[in-house]
Amino acid sequence: MKIHFIGIGGIGISGLAQYMHYKGHEVSGSDIKDSIITQKLRKMGINVSVPHSANAINNQDLVVHSAIIRPDNPEVIAAKERGIEVLARREALLKILDDRKVYSVAGAHGKSTTTAILTAIMNGSAIIGAESKAFGSNVRYDATTDVMLFEADESDGSFINSNPHCAIVINAEPEHMEYYDYNYDRFYDSYKRFINSAPCKVLNAEDPFLATLKDEIEAQWLYPSKDITEIEYELINNEPHTRFKFKDLGSFAVWGFGKHIALDAALAILAASESMDIEEIRANLLNFKGIKKRFDIVGAEDDAVIIDDYGHHPTEIKATFESVKEYAKLKGFEKITAIWQPHKYSRTIDNLEAFTKCFNGADELIILPVWAASEAPQEIDFVNEFKAYNLTMADTIQRANNHITVVKDAQNLQVLDKGLIIGFGAGDITYQIRGIA
Repeated sequence: MKIHFIGIGGIGISGLAQYMHYKGHEVSGSDIKDSIITQKLRKMGINVSVPHSANAINNQDLVVHSAIIRPDNPEVIAAKERGIEVLARREALLKILDDRKVYSVAGAHGKSTTTAILTAIMNGSAIIGAESKAFGSNVRYDATTDVMLFEADESDGSFINSNPHCAIVINAEPEHMEYYDYNYDRFYDSYKRFINSAPCKVLNAEDPFLATLKDEIEAQWLYPSKDITEIEYELINNEPHTRFKFKDLGSFAVWGFGKHIALDAALAILAASESMDIEEIRANLLNFKGIKKRFDIVGAEDDAVIIDDYGHHPTEIKATFESVKEYAKLKGFEKITAIWQPHKYSRTIDNLEAFTKCFNGADELIILPVWAASEAPQEIDFVNEFKAYNLTMADTIQRANNHITVVKDAQNLQVLDKGLIIGFGAGDITYQIRGIA
């Protein structure tokens, strides 16, 4: 088939595009601007046009678009005028994954890490919402098996269409509620539909919503507070590792710091145990090397370590920050500086109280402008809401060598060159903190 992906620069759509490219389809795409992702896709031989234009539509068999693409997009209009089938990503999943044995990972946070851990343990193709350091991409193609290790997405309800053989749910914390019209019954019903559609189910029994399903759903249940014990942290070549005992299966080691990493690994272990020997799982788990933008150490010298983290929900940030404090302790650092780029006005406002608490332990908090993600601006009084912190409001940060310069109103406010410096956010902070223009 000839398939065109609108919004191909997004991590989710780019994953589907790469996978279909590997399967032998003729793939093209477009986005509003160039990015590292679009440049990578071109190097793979995928034709990517910028910006969106009706000229990108010619004789394709199928057009797939991301959730944020509007009906008045010129390529959507052109495709429909030519009689070409147009599908949103969630609808396209039914075609793309319909013949795969899908291990589908869902939840408000931890999806990328859990899916990447599964790719370390199991053979199979994979589509992840972040780049696995083990194979340097968010997509792995394996033509020898029908297994697909897939990061599902509840933000547009598309996880229901992921054809799960095994539904792995880390948590069901309300998120992306604007898609569900702030209807919690509709939100939780979507999770139930997702779980019930899979013959194999691996669920976190201590999630408040999932706990209500224990009497009605037959599944492999994980009880993190009692199934995961003797957690220890250590540095191996300055890289964080967590060791833990799991049920009666013995000891495991996984890249990363924190109870949440052990939880993600435990869910992956349970899912893989359906078809694999536990000793093979234990050995393969060591192949996990972390994922880009998740506790991603992007600069390390004796005096300072710089970390990039995708965390953009307060629960994610709180869990990661516990790991940050452990890491700083092992490194002997006295100062922790957190740099936060809020992602979306709606998410920030909906979770504002939790955000004011999740940076507990930061010696300094620097807040950058909200990454709007196409939302209309709203007023948020960050100075007042975050007055409990040693707070700096900034416009941007600039990276040079292993130093971070904080900029406000075109003036350099300070240079960060000591201790542990960590940036949080799902916007362009990842490029700022890496020094990528």
